[in-house]
Amino acid sequence: MGEKIKKVVLAYSGGLDTSVMLHWLKERYGCEVVCYCADVGQGEELDGLEEKARATGASKLYVEDLRQEFVSDYVWAAVKANAVYEGVYLLGTSLARPVIAKRQIEIARREGADAVAHGATGKGNDQVRFELTYYALEPDIKVVAPWREWAFKGRSDLIAYSERHRIPVTATHAKPYSTDRNLMHVSYEGGILEDPWAEPPGDIFQMTKSPEEARAEAEYVTVGFEGGVPVSVGDERLGAVALLEELNRAGGAHGIGRVDLVENRFVGMKSRGVYETPGVTILQAAHRALESITMDREVLRMRDALSLKFAESVYYGFWFAPETELMRRTIDETQRGVTGEVRLKLYRGNVIVAGRRAPRSLYNERLATFEADTVYNQRDAEGFIKLNALRLRSLAQANK
Repeated sequence: MGEKIKKVVLAYSGGLDTSVMLHWLKERYGCEVVCYCADVGQGEELDGLEEKARATGASKLYVEDLRQEFVSDYVWAAVKANAVYEGVYLLGTSLARPVIAKRQIEIARREGADAVAHGATGKGNDQVRFELTYYALEPDIKVVAPWREWAFKGRSDLIAYSERHRIPVTATHAKPYSTDRNLMHVSYEGGILEDPWAEPPGDIFQMTKSPEEARAEAEYVTVGFEGGVPVSVGDERLGAVALLEELNRAGGAHGIGRVDLVENRFVGMKSRGVYETPGVTILQAAHRALESITMDREVLRMRDALSLKFAESVYYGFWFAPETELMRRTIDETQRGVTGEVRLKLYRGNVIVAGRRAPRSLYNERLATFEADTVYNQRDAEGFIKLNALRLRSLAQANK
């Protein structure tokens, strides 16, 4: 990049990569660097981060608590959509990136910065997710992606650079894999996980027990929804963050939510990812069960047709694209009647639906019963079947 940059907002964690980036940006561009750290529930220690950023050359540090916005506006949208990428991935990392990038642009505007920077590599999906959000919200913003510019080849190069410039970092050797954590999930990739035949080591998991080590007794939980949005666990009404934390605890204790897949990255390569998403795994099962008694058949089919496209759009980074916004509004409309409760049994990695009820249920026991009834004339089915068979009979006759 040959452009002149006066001030850049760097997405900063205080780890090895972004600490080196902070110093490198000042050295490469001679610009002011404002650091920004987003709290989306990753549980990282934030104490002392401002002193560390300033010691490395930042003019200031923003620490933004985005947990409520992340869960309410992003995670719940995915639950309402029943969004799943390639059959199993619940999109924990994909959903966090746009909320992080959105606040970064807001800070850049507040600071009068002419550029933003991120720590994603040139191989992965995150670079796309960050930058599509940047450009959708601020089309003329300059973007610096150091991993696509600098000469460093890996972690050992960064450690050597930090030692040479006396940058305060604690990293001393490469981790055997990389992790990303937020309120929704933890993801693991790279290193020892790059062999798709090798089983993930049992000690890598942070949120869930293995099913073998999970509680020996089943646990029942009841989840309440209003308009497709989770609002309660048991008899307690909870805010978005507290509700997801409670279900993460319950699911984790029972070994629920582990996924191991080889996924297709947007950039074209296949990548092995291991995930644990206990709370949202429970919510997906509960939400689908409640929809079964509250949504019209054809509306449900139309929403399901959008679910795959919605999941792909989120995975690819198009959260702020017009088609994704349209899908969100449409999905919200389908959820207006999805209000009620679902009782679930949690046991050794399984989420088993044990009951569902709704004040405006479309399930009519008088119609569905196998016992005698007076509301359904079974002889009406004869004409219904013959009309639907008309084209099949015509085809069979023509083939004789």
